[in-house]
Amino acid sequence: NFAKEKLVKDSEKIDSKNKTLKKEHEKLNTQNKNLKNVSKYQKEHMADEWLVSGLALVEEQFNSLIVIQKEIAQKKIDKKNAGDILKEAEAKYENFKYQAQLKKEKINEILKKLELEKSALNKLLGERLPRELRTKKETLLREMAFLTKISELEEHRSKLVDGTPCPLCGAEEHPYASGNIPKKDNTEKEIETLTEEIDKVEKSEDLIKALEEQALTFRNNLTDSEKLEAKAESDKNAAAKSFLDIDNSLVKERTVFENLKLSVTSKLKPLGITEIDDFEILSLPEKLKKRLLTWHEYIDKALKIEQQINVLASEVARLDAIIKTENSSLKEKQKSLQILENELIIELEKRTELYGDKIPDHEELHLNNKITNCELAEKTARSILNKIEQNLISANSNVNLLEDRISNRKIELEKLNIDFETELKNTGFLDEKSFIEARLSADEINSLKKKAKYLDDTLIDLTARQNDRIKRLNTEIEKKLTYKTTDELLPRFTELENILKQLRESISFIRHRLGENTLAKERLKEKKTVIEEYKIEYNRWNRLNNLIGSANGKKYRTFAQGLTFMLLISHANSQLEKMSDRYILISDNNESLELNVIDSYQGGEIRSTKNLSGGESFIISLTLALGLSRMASRNVKVDTLFLDEGFGTLDEETLETALETLASLHHDGKLIGIISHVPKLKERISTQINVTPQTGGKSILTGPGCQKVIQ
Repeated sequence: NFAKEKLVKDSEKIDSKNKTLKKEHEKLNTQNKNLKNVSKYQKEHMADEWLVSGLALVEEQFNSLIVIQKEIAQKKIDKKNAGDILKEAEAKYENFKYQAQLKKEKINEILKKLELEKSALNKLLGERLPRELRTKKETLLREMAFLTKISELEEHRSKLVDGTPCPLCGAEEHPYASGNIPKKDNTEKEIETLTEEIDKVEKSEDLIKALEEQALTFRNNLTDSEKLEAKAESDKNAAAKSFLDIDNSLVKERTVFENLKLSVTSKLKPLGITEIDDFEILSLPEKLKKRLLTWHEYIDKALKIEQQINVLASEVARLDAIIKTENSSLKEKQKSLQILENELIIELEKRTELYGDKIPDHEELHLNNKITNCELAEKTARSILNKIEQNLISANSNVNLLEDRISNRKIELEKLNIDFETELKNTGFLDEKSFIEARLSADEINSLKKKAKYLDDTLIDLTARQNDRIKRLNTEIEKKLTYKTTDELLPRFTELENILKQLRESISFIRHRLGENTLAKERLKEKKTVIEEYKIEYNRWNRLNNLIGSANGKKYRTFAQGLTFMLLISHANSQLEKMSDRYILISDNNESLELNVIDSYQGGEIRSTKNLSGGESFIISLTLALGLSRMASRNVKVDTLFLDEGFGTLDEETLETALETLASLHHDGKLIGIISHVPKLKERISTQINVTPQTGGKSILTGPGCQKVIQ
């Protein structure tokens, strides 16, 4: 039966394993299908494999695109703002230009009126001047008054006699005595005519003056408008330049952006991305990351499926081998079972002959139970015995220990009894009973202990305070402040209190002064700020003053004269170079119209013309004169040069050089006149005018063109 049951179990196991094998086959088929799907996705998205190595570069380029895109957006805003500013500047410029044009037209209109009015005035005046008309009128008015007065003196005129002095003026001739009085009508008409002309002239002059003032006002306004127009034009040009710069920068940014986008697009073409919209720049990297993540997921999925397929294939192969082995083993066991069944029948027949109906298994089980119970009882008894033996050993050791302690305590007790009896006798107690009766209670002992502790603490505290006071006393004594009494120190204390009060008042006053000083510092700081602002304004005006010049024109005159002076020095150096290689003329660094000399024979030392010797001064003066003779303009031409003395201070070489230079000027058509007493000059100069002194302070001139004038 056991063999049959085992065969049945083995058969069931084989069936179970066959079912398991079938399930594993199904799993293997499912994983193969999954692997095909994954492989299909990998083939379809094989381009995504490039993202493994190329995504980082693409992300970097996309980041650059995003940065450039933001810059382009900002530049668009800047361009719009610059365009608005440019439009506003152009509108302002056109407005100011229009205003200036209106004012120009108005000025031209006023100038035309002014020209017409001046023409009318000139036509009215002719060759006369307005003041001549007024003078003539005044003359006529005086004449009219004179005639009126003459007419009023009729009675007096009748009394005048020729040859007899006039009583009023003393004249002996009386032209108006005979009634020869000029008529006033002609004078009045002439005065009226002049008055009308003068009124017309004055009106014309007033109108001309008003027009000139109006023209001046409009010119000033035009100047302001032109300044505003120039500023508006400058602002417009600056705005246009800014707009153009931003536009150029925007074009460059867009070019860089498009080139970079083309570069990225060319890299992404294998991924099926042929064009990148500007709006996708932010989202596309995330999409590529998701594609790469999906690619990695499918790679991992394929690896896992392959691993599972390998595991399942191994399991299927293992189960298949096990099932085959177990099937063959089952067949062998079935054969063995048949043999055993045959042997069992034979053995059963033998057993029946020996034991009858008894069941061997039951008998064996009954005997085994008895053996087990006996073994348990023996084990329990042995355990109890071990515990008892251990307790006995422990008790024996404790007994020995206690006996030793008891013997030791007896000795100590005897010794303590002897000491106790000795102490009782020494303290006056009769026996132990009287000692016990004299003992204090536990509460009294605790109370006394507390009091003792309190007294000890108090003693410690008092000792510490005493030591502290002693230290402080010693410290004060070491200071040796005073040995005087309170009464002796009281006046000094009062005096010091008064001093302290005064010091406090001084401190309060000083604090008040400090507060005022702080406020003054703040005010000074504000004034310094104002001063700094004024300094900035002053520096601006000072720079402008340095650029423009002084109000009286001196700076400009000095500048213009300096240019002429430098030109003169240049011509003089050209002449000086022919005469001597020692000197070079330069202008003074501090005074632009002062002259200095570089002396090459003294290591290039710069010398002032005030320190030159007589001969050196003559050479420098001569070269300056020669340089001046070479300077000419349309209105000024120097053809004649007179030199008065100075040649006597020159050495022979320098004199020769000077004469050769003058000779060259003479050959150039210059007329050179020399006044000198040097004999060598007489030999060199053929045309001479000699001055011969005579008596009486007179002199005689002899030479070409000189002749005696006969009076």
